[in-house]
Amino acid sequence: MPPTDFQTLLSGAEAARTRPLESAAAIARALEQAPDDPDVRLAAYRFYFYTHDYASALDQAAHVLTHAARRLNIAADWREVRAGDADFSAMEFAPGLYMQALVALGYCAARLGDRPLAEAYLTHAATIDPKDRFGGAWMLSHLDAAEED
Repeated sequence: MPPTDFQTLLSGAEAARTRPLESAAAIARALEQAPDDPDVRLAAYRFYFYTHDYASALDQAAHVLTHAARRLNIAADWREVRAGDADFSAMEFAPGLYMQALVALGYCAARLGDRPLAEAYLTHAATIDPKDRFGGAWMLSHLDAAEED
């Protein structure tokens, strides 16, 4: 099977701010045609995130996290991943993608009002990224501060 040309699949999605309905339709088509393509899932996450559809962004971030876990050959369940399973503070693509997706899950859960889930994702991100390169601990501290306000 030839590789997916995600740029062709996502044609029409590049104007999310000026033509949101057309962009949403392009994202939906791309997801239908290539549901397992990580580039399509990442583009869908970004689209939903920037249009403030946090429920859909949460779903896409979960797919991105699963893809990154497979690429790193680590546990599929994020709760089973430990700091030593990969160099999560590294500049390499896969560990960075994993951490970005994990923090994104926490952020989206917080925006949806699911504080326990947000705390779980962000606490885990802070645990496996002790240098806080991806901001999980920072976001968790701000989540705590928002609770106090």
